[in-house]
Amino acid sequence: MKSLAGTGALVRLILRRDRIVMPLWVVVLALTPVSVASTLADLYPTVAERQAYTDILTGNPAFLALYGPVFGSSIGALTAWRLTGTVVLVGLASLLTVVRHTRAEEEAGRGELLGATVVGRQAPLFAALIVTFSANLLLAALVAVGLVGFGLPAVGSAALGISWAALGWTFAAVAAVAAQVTEGARAARGIAITVLGLCFLLRAAGDAGKRDWLSWLSPVGWSQHMRPFADERWWVFALFAALVTVLVAAAYGLSARRDLGSGLLPARPGPAAASPWLRGSLALAWRLHRGVLIAWAAGFAVFGGVTQSTVQIIDTSPQMRALAERLGGSSGLADTWFAVLMGLLGLVVSGYAIGAALRLRSEESSGRVEPVLAASVSRLRWAASHLTFTALGPAVVLGAAGLAAGLTYGLSVGNVGLELPRVLAAAEVQLPAVWVLAGLAVALFGLLPRFVAPVGWGVLAACALLEEFGRPLQLSERVLDLSPFAHLPKLPGGDVSAAPLVRLTLVAVTLAAVGILGFSRRDVL
Repeated sequence: MKSLAGTGALVRLILRRDRIVMPLWVVVLALTPVSVASTLADLYPTVAERQAYTDILTGNPAFLALYGPVFGSSIGALTAWRLTGTVVLVGLASLLTVVRHTRAEEEAGRGELLGATVVGRQAPLFAALIVTFSANLLLAALVAVGLVGFGLPAVGSAALGISWAALGWTFAAVAAVAAQVTEGARAARGIAITVLGLCFLLRAAGDAGKRDWLSWLSPVGWSQHMRPFADERWWVFALFAALVTVLVAAAYGLSARRDLGSGLLPARPGPAAASPWLRGSLALAWRLHRGVLIAWAAGFAVFGGVTQSTVQIIDTSPQMRALAERLGGSSGLADTWFAVLMGLLGLVVSGYAIGAALRLRSEESSGRVEPVLAASVSRLRWAASHLTFTALGPAVVLGAAGLAAGLTYGLSVGNVGLELPRVLAAAEVQLPAVWVLAGLAVALFGLLPRFVAPVGWGVLAACALLEEFGRPLQLSERVLDLSPFAHLPKLPGGDVSAAPLVRLTLVAVTLAAVGILGFSRRDVL
């Protein structure tokens, strides 16, 4: 077991380094189920009210896409349903933790220093997985204890906690594999987050389109199919256990076969002379951003294209027709669906924008920016090249989703000329809020570069929690307004005011300017 020598010391080191971030996300996520259960109990105190609410949820494709099917009308079952989207944050926190303490350590050179001591080759990966798995177990225990303390059944509470921990383990293992495949932490995070996003989209498409087989292809779907508080299916946990075992074994096998600091897919040597398309800082930035941008745009276009089947459920479901009449006809329900969908996509695209802004920091920390700045390229020009894709990339990604969704829906109702611009506007109106989060990341890069990643992703998680649970928890308007997405108009169908959009854009520009100014006045780290 020489390959695992020093694992205990590395575990203590990880706990020391994450002594603030890890307890924070564990505690915040653990308190969320109790808060949601309390709110649902206040809003729907009687069995009849909960059953009426469940009947509406069962036939609403927007709710099915966001949260999945509801398996009962009890407070516990409704709580588990409402938290289906939140479980994605558990997977996100887990995969970021593993990449941070594996591939990021090698990329920074600290892994080589540790390897020069009495530390086995597999010890860093093993230590990262031990800490992450343990944090998920602690989260599961806190969730179960909190719900039992609230008065919900112990079996269902345990099932909900275990489903969260199992999903966290799964994406920790996905990140472990991604860390072996690539040579950079950014690429490893991108692969793992992309897998997480695809799993969520598979689950959403399967539930909204009434295609259960799609939902069963996704581990996110597995977590809801454990059915906490509704005749629990414990055998689903075996699917998680089998997948985690395969992924962890693959990660260890790949780790044993690669050199320290390298990946399974080594970087290809470039040509001796740059092509005309690669001469200049903007061309270089395009070369660095194009792969991620194309992948995001293609994924969003595919997802936008499948929304047609979701909206068409209105025409085939009596429940949906009745609900549509109360909302002002089928077009009113379609508008509600697209407004909710584009709001969700805006939050997701913010992850792309923050990642694009973090490219500034990764280029600096890896030492690649110094040769560029040593030539005739100024700091402002170099930063502006990357910020071009930070600003325009989200517009392209949202545009792909809006065009695909508007085109397919317009063709289905026979009015592309009307529906395409409306749905596209609903997608692009998310941009000012996305730019604010990206601008914050740029400001942190210029002023506090060491904190740009944890704070940037932490603010995005906070915005997601506010948008998801702010109103159900009856938080004050002042608290809800902390999220830039709270100031956006609800399109299509809502009233549009230019003032909040202009204010958000000015805030984003100011933050970006502060970041560039700070970078121009500090040393390259």
